Amino acid sequence: MSVFEFENIVKTEGRARRYLLRLAWKNYRRFCIRCRNAKVYRLSDGRLRCPRCGYTFQEFAGRWLSRLSISCRQWLWLLKLFELELSARKIAGQLEISYPTALKAVTVIRAAIVAGGCPSDELLEGHVEMDESYFGGRRKGKRGRGAGGKVPVFGILERDGIVRVEAVRDVSAETLLGLTVKTVRRGSIVYTDRFKSYDSLMFCGYRHLSIDHKKHFASGKVYINGVEGFWSFAKERLIKHHGVSKEKFPLYLKEMEFRYNHRKQELFPLLARFLVALVPEAPCPEGHCTKRRTASRPSPSGASQP
Repeated sequence: MSVFEFENIVKTEGRARRYLLRLAWKNYRRFCIRCRNAKVYRLSDGRLRCPRCGYTFQEFAGRWLSRLSISCRQWLWLLKLFELELSARKIAGQLEISYPTALKAVTVIRAAIVAGGCPSDELLEGHVEMDESYFGGRRKGKRGRGAGGKVPVFGILERDGIVRVEAVRDVSAETLLGLTVKTVRRGSIVYTDRFKSYDSLMFCGYRHLSIDHKKHFASGKVYINGVEGFWSFAKERLIKHHGVSKEKFPLYLKEMEFRYNHRKQELFPLLARFLVALVPEAPCPEGHCTKRRTASRPSPSGASQP
């Protein structure tokens, strides 16, 4: 989307609202977000009501952007500045809104990314690289594996494909192999370093090739430069936030995964679609997303629209 196209969309509140409504309701066809009845009617105050279950709701009720009472123009400007990787503090300054409001808005955007951009059940296959890394501020003492006060993260990258990352409690063989079996198709060629937790991969149905980083970083096709490139990509962007809490770190991590997997695409339209999507009913077991993209049930009075 060019600058002129974006300026045209956010020129007035009405245009911004119509842009988001077009994304929220396919072909502008409204339906009941509670019982999924395809027929609803509009009340005099602009709200929608379902004749089947009697539920009354606003047009953006149950969607991510309804979690914050700001205008549609402000939401679109927030998305654009978020796409440009500005921090919440800088966004607050640019849009002349409070820092808590900007922080809550970008947290909502990250949660929408996790719910909408969570990878499908399709397994990675072919040539796959795996590695673990540690995220956290600079500290005295040991670096790398075993460093204190850091969050271990496990990454799996399909060459010429996508990356999937997950914050893990530890880097034991049980943890890493468990995630590998859930993510990588058996029979794939898996490349790792010489970390002992990967030694059992060959017994899980994979062809396992490892590189000894004490001697060299690549030997023909045996290397993990791709996934190591993601670590650099993620850490370079996370450092500008000057510290991320452990509670919110998974959201930031999944944002980095999303940005990396779509780095050759325009992010703004994707972010806008995530923002107007219905909020999932409940989190998935991993606490990130849900397979059922259904709406939560707001109170009978309906959620307030932005």
